[in-house]
This record gives sequence, structure tokens and C-alpha cells, in this order.
Amino acid sequence: MADWGYGQFCPVAMASEVLGTRWTILVVRELLCGSHRFNDLRRGLPHISPALLSKRLRELEALGVVRRQADPDTGTPLYELTEAGEELRPVIMSMGSWGQRWLESQLSMKNLDPSLLMWDMRRNLNPTPLPRDRVTIQFLYHDVTRGQAKWWLVVNNTSEQGPIDLCKKDPGHDVDLYVVCDLRSMTAIWMGLMSVQEAIDTGKLKLTGDRKLKASMQTWLGLSAFAAETKRVSA
Repeated sequence: MADWGYGQFCPVAMASEVLGTRWTILVVRELLCGSHRFNDLRRGLPHISPALLSKRLRELEALGVVRRQADPDTGTPLYELTEAGEELRPVIMSMGSWGQRWLESQLSMKNLDPSLLMWDMRRNLNPTPLPRDRVTIQFLYHDVTRGQAKWWLVVNNTSEQGPIDLCKKDPGHDVDLYVVCDLRSMTAIWMGLMSVQEAIDTGKLKLTGDRKLKASMQTWLGLSAFAAETKRVSA
């Protein structure tokens, strides 16, 4: 896969040659998180170029880690992990757990990205405690550029197309809950470094709207899969 190599027969070295190229592990991470369409993969990897993403997918397909097939409805490519790819799940999760425990949070908090944060919250959100009717939640970040400041999560537990939509443009629904916060604080909440109540108590988070939605935000908000990991280094 790579143009370089370690020149060792050790399985660790050979696996590193496959997974060590730039973006490859993150492409696998996105597939493990449930992204199967090219555009969805790009939403989870906003800084990768389309050409490089296509290249990495082809390489992983050639190695038998990824399988490509056509969507029966649209004919567009769908990507999924093979058995070999699925076996990387504990590897990727262990890497994430290690990073959450042993790397200082300042390192990750330097890389704030509202689009990636909202995409992660959208796919991890728990719709179960929300009402069966449609719920619209607007996020307003007061410290980012205008085009990245407003986001809407529309949750419809009765929808057959999927219960959660993420919108950058006003979907035209009445808003049930307004969430006003700075991007750094919301990222800290998502990463498990701060609770919703702590953010409210310190004035970093303001909730306006439905009382039940406000009270249950910590329950329905989609957190990082590693949010429960305990830090082993100073924050």
C-alpha cells in the first residue's frame, strides 16, 4: 500500500505499513462509525481532499479491508468494512481510549471544528428519551464565523428515513430548544471534559425552550465514544 516499508516480517511492521499512511486510520474510523457514502465520509473527514479519500478507499479495497457496492436505489457507491476491516474495531477503539486517557486535552482542544462536532453529535445523539413528535434543536455558537455559527438538529422518531437530520440552513420548523454556547465549551462537553450542568453553572451554556428537553440534555446529547474514559494526565 505504501511506497515505503520497514523491511521486517514482523506482523506489527506489516500492519503499520498498511495503516500508517496519512488518513487511513481515520477513514477506517469513519466506516466503523457507520458512514458508508462518500459524502458522509467527507463530513467526518472535512480536511481530506476528495482525491485523497478516493485513493485511500481504493487502497483499502485492494487490501480486502473495504468492500464497495452500488446502492440499489441510486447506483452510487456504498463502502463497508469486510471481516478484516471489522477486526480493526477494537484496535481503533483502544487507540481512542488511550488518547483520551493519556494525551492532554489542550492538544485536542486546539483543533476545534464546528462542522465535525455537529456531525459527531448528530450520529451519536440518543433519540430514545425525546418525544415521538418532531423535535428541532438549534445550536448557536457565538464565537465562530457567521457561516458556521448556526446549526439545527431535527429529530423525528417516527421517520422511516432516519430519525436525525443535521441542517446548516433553517429547516423552517418551530424550534423547541435553543442551545447557545461557545465552540470550545461544547466540544469539551462532547468529549466528556465538562458536564452540561457544569457548563450551565459557569455561564458557558444557555438553554432556552422546552423544560423537559433542557433537563434531559445530558441524556440525549451525543457524546464521544470515549467521553467516559478517565483522564490520566492533567487537563
